Amino acid sequence: MIDVRGLTFQYPSGPGFTFPDIACAPGEHLLVLGQSGKGKTTLLHLLAGMIRPTAGSIRIQNTDITQLDNRALDKFRGQHIGIIFQTAHFVDSISVIDNLMLSPFLSGKKTPQSEALQVLDRLNVAHKAGQKPASLSVGEQQRCAIARAVFHKPTVILADEPTSALDDKNAEQVIDMLEEQARQTGAALIIVTHDKRLKDRFQKQITL
Repeated sequence: MIDVRGLTFQYPSGPGFTFPDIACAPGEHLLVLGQSGKGKTTLLHLLAGMIRPTAGSIRIQNTDITQLDNRALDKFRGQHIGIIFQTAHFVDSISVIDNLMLSPFLSGKKTPQSEALQVLDRLNVAHKAGQKPASLSVGEQQRCAIARAVFHKPTVILADEPTSALDDKNAEQVIDMLEEQARQTGAALIIVTHDKRLKDRFQKQITL
């Protein structure tokens, strides 16, 4: 599902990173641990195709995304990758449901709105579909962010520090939701975090 080999990244006039090889099969869950400054978010942005590596390959569905041009990469990301950022990054001027539909629309993927509503319903926020993101509580925004990442059935779900700011109960609920949504879509789930509470939840893990 996702296979990463020889990945490195160098910031201009800044730190450089060499990352371990990663292989994550369909439906498999991987925890990437590391303290601040170890390159966790950089790795996630590389896997999402948001920045390009200095060297190495990132294969998703047998496509090396490092070889795609920007237009093809944007389309591929919209079709195959779901991303959950530390901050939700909603478009505040449009409704929750329109935020969910935006990525597949821009990537040219035809996804019925009814599927987005079904995912919102599974996460108990379907009643918020027509509201603007700013009117939602932090917990509701988080659930909607998960829905946005998974409703188009991505090949890979990437989550950046999804629990670091949460208490134990809410952290467990968020991980439960991520695992459940990944199972329902058969997606590989990769979580990058410094939250050591998650170590016992995942059999497969690497430390940067």
